[in-house]
Amino acid sequence: MPLTRRRLFATGGAMLLGTGALGLLPGAGRAQELTVEAVLRDPDAPVMGNPNGDVTIVEYFDYQCPFCKRMHPTLKDVVKDDGNVRLILKDWPIFGAPSVRASQLALGAVSLDAYEEVTDALMATQAKLSNADVELAVGSVLKIDDAMEAYRADRAKWDGLLERNDHQAVSLGFRGTPAFAIEKTLYSGALDRATLEEAIRKARAAS
Repeated sequence: MPLTRRRLFATGGAMLLGTGALGLLPGAGRAQELTVEAVLRDPDAPVMGNPNGDVTIVEYFDYQCPFCKRMHPTLKDVVKDDGNVRLILKDWPIFGAPSVRASQLALGAVSLDAYEEVTDALMATQAKLSNADVELAVGSVLKIDDAMEAYRADRAKWDGLLERNDHQAVSLGFRGTPAFAIEKTLYSGALDRATLEEAIRKARAAS
């Protein structure tokens, strides 16, 4: 999808896009106002990169999205080379059942200390996936049954996180993946290395 950029404005703690205040989160995820803090620091979202980094990158992604996959190595490299970036990958499985299956298995891998490895394996697959493709990729890292059992053990937490991710992405006006919040600036579409590095620099300078 084409790259666009918008600013977020924090007013009285609520996150605003332009002049329209965003609403409250319904459903399985606990009620949560859509604030900058909710997007950047959801306590259930797995953290990659530097957990204490001074800039946070949030990516809303799908494991079947070709643009997400193409950008993933660059994103990981930039975060590693910078050394002071928190990276939050927010599963937004919008491409059907295999995407949901991939998200469930990846989130199950969190408690098995294999989230990053599973994510990298899934991102290295071809864009269109079957459930068998998903399980083959995840199975290269850990046992499928172990990942699913771990997901089911914390299903309320992970389903709540997935619902919040969806609510946030839709409320922020994103229409596809990948989509990013880099601190208080929103980007829709894939970012090349130079654009990503510049976005980090600007976020750091604004803090």
